[in-house]
Amino acid sequence: MGVKKAVLPVAGFGTRMLPATKSVAKEMINLVDRPLIHYAVEEAVLAGIEQIIFVTSAGKSEIENYFDRSAALEYALESSGKKDLLEMVKNISKMCEFVSVRQKQQKGLGHAVYCAKDVVGDEPFAVILPDDIMIYDKPVIGQLMEKYEEKQSPVVALTKVPPEDTHKYGIIEIDAKENERFYKLKNMIEKPKNNPPSDMAIIGRYVLDKKILDAIEKTDSGALGEIQLTDAINAVAMQDAVYGFEYEGRRFDCGNKVGYLEATVHFALQRDDICGDFKKILKSVKL
Repeated sequence: MGVKKAVLPVAGFGTRMLPATKSVAKEMINLVDRPLIHYAVEEAVLAGIEQIIFVTSAGKSEIENYFDRSAALEYALESSGKKDLLEMVKNISKMCEFVSVRQKQQKGLGHAVYCAKDVVGDEPFAVILPDDIMIYDKPVIGQLMEKYEEKQSPVVALTKVPPEDTHKYGIIEIDAKENERFYKLKNMIEKPKNNPPSDMAIIGRYVLDKKILDAIEKTDSGALGEIQLTDAINAVAMQDAVYGFEYEGRRFDCGNKVGYLEATVHFALQRDDICGDFKKILKSVKL
């Protein structure tokens, strides 16, 4: 069974991007001229995903509104003859099928993913964290989907991180190297304070299945009352198999201000319509 559904957890407070996120969903902060969530959905659709499941919370309705039709805006654009903009706006709601479920309590990433279980059913599914924005030749989630088809077991995205940053991530312990960039996982440690088992970190792309949902259901909440996805993945790895793939592409952590600014520069320079003027601005800055 192919992967056709993707879960996007978007219920968090976005505290690293305050004060903007006091009134604006973090996922709706613009990167050049479209919100972060747009890039995540676009990556999923390019990989062949047909249904996006947003796991939302109170105050996140602008995400659903963004991917819905806007009759008044469409009428205004059509009346003023702005056909290109009209088509662009219409296409947003046509990207794929959108479904929303609520996470009524902030109980961690594992709990957020579990909130989508009734929509996911028994099918394998992708998980995309919209904080992690990618530049790629081939969609990163699509790279993982191919590995899932090969192994029929959960696959997580991996990237090498400097030793001084391992405490910021879930770090894997490798059981076996399948081939270049592809590993069978033995264990995962969430944000190790010292002695990390490797320099390979899990980032915000996963392809999971019902085994993970069953493990989440049995996972106890931690000290902060959160149910960690890493704990459920570990439980499956000990009984079955979980794999990690060192993806091809570049990641920007847009959940923090510096990563967001870095992404803004790179994405602006990729845009043919604005890169010329933007380069002039950068050259004019006295560093």
